[in-house]
Amino acid sequence: MTGAALNFRLWPGRLAPMQETVPSRLPRWAFFGGDALLLAAAVYWVWQAPVPLPASVIWGSSLCLVVGACLGVLPYVLEYRAVCRQWEAATLAEGLTHARHAETVARRIAEATDNWQAIQEQAAKTTAQAREIAERMAAEVRDFTTFLQRANDTEKATLRLEVDKLRRAEGEWLQVLVWILDHVFALYTAGLRSGQPRLIEQLTQFQNHCRDAARRLGVVPFVVAPGESFDPEKHQTPDGQPPPEGAVVRETLATGITFQGRLVRPAIVAVNTTGAANPSQSEAAARTDTPSQQASEPSTGPSGPNAPAQQGSSSGSVS
Repeated sequence: MTGAALNFRLWPGRLAPMQETVPSRLPRWAFFGGDALLLAAAVYWVWQAPVPLPASVIWGSSLCLVVGACLGVLPYVLEYRAVCRQWEAATLAEGLTHARHAETVARRIAEATDNWQAIQEQAAKTTAQAREIAERMAAEVRDFTTFLQRANDTEKATLRLEVDKLRRAEGEWLQVLVWILDHVFALYTAGLRSGQPRLIEQLTQFQNHCRDAARRLGVVPFVVAPGESFDPEKHQTPDGQPPPEGAVVRETLATGITFQGRLVRPAIVAVNTTGAANPSQSEAAARTDTPSQQASEPSTGPSGPNAPAQQGSSSGSVS
């Protein structure tokens, strides 16, 4: 059996590469020459010895044969030991390589662990900063909402005050306008009672112009026609007491006022409690009631003393 066959049988996958790294082999010819000499010496010794062979020849030839056999096997044994040492050295080197690789992997794992810890700490810091920013944003939103609410309340209060002022001013100028219209109507009524055509025409034009100007502001006065049934929603008596059922309007003492389609003041009228009457009866009743009406009606002439009293009563009833 040769050394290469022995190496292939023992380590078929590992020793073949190692044999390429062996620098040189033992000189086997020296061992084989010694083996041949010993065998030749044993044969010569037996050949020259007398028969029967003495014991010294037997032992000597046997010793030569054994030593020759040992010399023939010795180079293979030495090569096997050298290969074993080389394999052990290669195994140790491979183990050292794996150990170094394991150290490298361990070092990289440690570095990765350190990096992961650093990343985790950075993530925790980022989370804390994001939470702080969110809290600041929430505080800013609350402050801004509070500011908007305060500004809204202030603006509402200002607008409410302005609306109150406008309503108050509207009520004041509406009251003044109604007061003027009442005086114009009283003046017109006094002109009618004077019986002067030119004066009546002038006062009629003056009253129409005044009503046109008031109508542009939404104030519309209306006069109740004589003989119209009394309507508590649109008419009222001078004393404020409701007349008997079936009463009819005899005369308009003060015009009714509507503002933008809304009734501001009912018309102040004098009524008849006997129902609708003919014109002669109405004139007789008017002549009969004239002395008593002068105390409560507005002035019946240009210089009547009751005009301010009518203005006060008419203006006081404007809502």
